[in-house]
Amino acid sequence: MTALQVRKVQFDFDGDVPFLWNRHNPAFSLVTNLISVIAVAFEKYIVQAVRQVMPQIADPAVAAEADAFLRQEAQHARVHRLHLKALIRKYPGLQQMLDQAIGCFDELYEARSLKYHLAYIADLEATFTPTFKLLLDNEERLFRPGDERVASMLLWHFVEEVEHRSSALIVYRAIGGGEAYRLAVLPSVVLHMNRVLGVIVAGFNAHVPLADREIDARVLLPTFQLRHKLRSLFGRERGPLPDGFAGVPASERRTASLRILRSQMPNHDPEDQPLPVFAAQWLERYERGEDVVRWYSSELAR
Repeated sequence: MTALQVRKVQFDFDGDVPFLWNRHNPAFSLVTNLISVIAVAFEKYIVQAVRQVMPQIADPAVAAEADAFLRQEAQHARVHRLHLKALIRKYPGLQQMLDQAIGCFDELYEARSLKYHLAYIADLEATFTPTFKLLLDNEERLFRPGDERVASMLLWHFVEEVEHRSSALIVYRAIGGGEAYRLAVLPSVVLHMNRVLGVIVAGFNAHVPLADREIDARVLLPTFQLRHKLRSLFGRERGPLPDGFAGVPASERRTASLRILRSQMPNHDPEDQPLPVFAAQWLERYERGEDVVRWYSSELAR
């Protein structure tokens, strides 16, 4: 049986939620708001594909893993929808952007095979453990200064992504998905994800006033970052782009990037990945029945 737990944590986003939930770091606020949109769109895609494949899974252990994976992802999408609803109340145009992002995955789901969808999910999920380890290893710097509701929700989500780090590959391999095919579809996965990022970034810029986001959301796009670097070489740009990971050691960033690349290699096993210490701390507090909805203030009250 799977060791995954489905935790229905009740986060409260009924009040006003600032778009820049971490005013000290606008770029990181944009990164995590983008993750909220992707969470809703991508996790709907995950649920569709896993539900479709489950009747084909003969191994009871794999079936249990797939079911727990699906239910965890459904919880993530539920909570991120609450976060986005709070933002949409203030910026109604973001609903159009969210619909477009979901539509990108709906179109893909109609156009490609089930095997492709499971490979896409396995490719992207494999990048999450090194990515979220970088964030959780620096949680004091990145999360504590911000709105505690959003910070606590993100910490919960990222811990659970680390927890189910192997699930997508287990499901993909259970239906005979090969490593060569997973690697072969990677370029199309990157292209599709860049398309989704473009939709989200354009939506942020179009529907959230500059006074409320403070920076051009295009700083999140790899192509925009590359163009800025090239223009800087010829003296056509003044100063660096806003850095969402300011203060995070360069050595840790390089290590995370290398691990992300390795996650796409044949026979990659997420179980072998180094895990963030914070994930164990979060799980231990949850198991003790302590407050994880207000992570930092409840910690001070202990």
